[in-house]
Amino acid sequence: MSYPLDSELLRTFLFVAEQGNFTRAADRVRRTQSAVSMQIQKLEAILETSLFTRGPRGVELTKEGQRLLPHARSIVRMTDETAAVMRAVKLEGQVRIGFPHEYTTTILPRVIAAFSELYPDIEVTTYCGYSSQQTAALEKDELDIAILFDPKDLMDGTFLAVDPTFWVTSTTHNQHLRSPIPIAIYWRSTWCRDYAIANLKQHGIAYRQAYSCDTAGALTAAASAGIAIAPLAASAIPPDCRKLTEEDGFSQIDTSRVVMRCNPRTINPAIRAMADAIEKAFQPMFLNQKAPF
Repeated sequence: MSYPLDSELLRTFLFVAEQGNFTRAADRVRRTQSAVSMQIQKLEAILETSLFTRGPRGVELTKEGQRLLPHARSIVRMTDETAAVMRAVKLEGQVRIGFPHEYTTTILPRVIAAFSELYPDIEVTTYCGYSSQQTAALEKDELDIAILFDPKDLMDGTFLAVDPTFWVTSTTHNQHLRSPIPIAIYWRSTWCRDYAIANLKQHGIAYRQAYSCDTAGALTAAASAGIAIAPLAASAIPPDCRKLTEEDGFSQIDTSRVVMRCNPRTINPAIRAMADAIEKAFQPMFLNQKAPF
């Protein structure tokens, strides 16, 4: 006899997969460890398969667990979206959000699509810029929400994901083999000076500035076209490029946390709703990083 799947069991499964540990997952769902363990056992009984392997350092997904993962995400997401649509309160007004250029073609469209479906009467304004620019705009009350890179792990706010930065080269042009190496950088960013260029100096790599721009899209284009190597977030590396590793004589530039900060002076129900939509849009990236596979 087959039993119907409970979306809450799948939600608990996702938290355990994300955390790799029953105790931490229990903290996230605000239940006891034994309750979480019983939920996973019930799910495994319904599916008639083992979803996790237990070890001294936590749990890892089995092959069947990995197969379930994308379906569980889809079901939980659809359940949440359905509940949100049915419970949505009519909200009006304006929400001003700041987003890094790196996410304008990936996460931002998901945010806008989901939010506009729930709250069609809210006007959304998006500003794309560096983290330093967005922080300044937030302080001047020009933004309600800012999505920021935090390479020093110093910012307050809601943690969304980790998106490390690497030097990236075209797989066709191999500009990293030249000396001095041509590099592409942001021309108005202190981050390039403090992190990207400092990283090259740390490894004694001779370089010359061949290209500068002020958007991640233009920086990516320079790498893809073989003009220069460029510092790009891992999530933004295009298919025709690859990150440069220790085997190439390079190292990871930084391990940036992606943080969401809300303006406490302008917060209202519409802004809270947008913050929730943004957090949900980043969840697939967060789960991919935390799941042990």
